Amino acid sequence: MELKYTRTGDYELPNLTLNDNKKGTINKYGMLRLDYLKAHKKALYTTLLMKDELTNHLVSVSKDAENLLNNLMESYKISDEKLSEKSKETNQIEWVKLMNNYKNTAEEIILKELIYTENV
Repeated sequence: MELKYTRTGDYELPNLTLNDNKKGTINKYGMLRLDYLKAHKKALYTTLLMKDELTNHLVSVSKDAENLLNNLMESYKISDEKLSEKSKETNQIEWVKLMNNYKNTAEEIILKELIYTENV
């Protein structure tokens, strides 16, 4: 990879841009990871950006987080009988409260394990 520079006054600054090589979409978990990298891991962020791997990293985190969320929610549905379709029909408010509680729990796990981790 060859870097090109632009002269600005007495300095030559590298032209750092992302190529349009998306292999998926970046969801909210990918955006949270991006914000985390920018705020707390500037060296890693800069390295990924310079190697043109930032987009692929964010897409990967997005897919992993989405898969983990789906797996956790399925396991919660299987393990709790209050989340059955019959329960949904008889007591909708209780069912929605439980689903929201489980989703919040799953999102906390995702944030801890995937978004705010040290490893790439």
